[in-house]
Amino acid sequence: MNIIEDLHKRREAGNQRIHNLNDLNINRFMALDTKAYESSAVPAKYKELMGLVGSAVLRCNDCIIYHIEASVECGCTKKEISEALNIALVIGGSIVIPHLRVALEALESYNLE
Repeated sequence: MNIIEDLHKRREAGNQRIHNLNDLNINRFMALDTKAYESSAVPAKYKELMGLVGSAVLRCNDCIIYHIEASVECGCTKKEISEALNIALVIGGSIVIPHLRVALEALESYNLE
């Protein structure tokens, strides 16, 4: 199983647990998170790159993998993703390097040029 498939499996199981709580406030937050990345004044492609940068700086590997996948689905190129990760590195410093490795492993799953 690759890093993307592993995330999907864990995320699906975790989201089912969250759904089973049937908590209105949690459900509202989950809906807000989904809506935040939709195209509006800022296209979804750029929102996903922003999400990737934030995730790398906050050092959330699951979020990094999620935003790599979403960025690719939105049409981001390898170079665009690479530049976004560079911004994360500049903002976050060397502590981001282990998470950069995770991002690059996830990105390799897509064989982008």
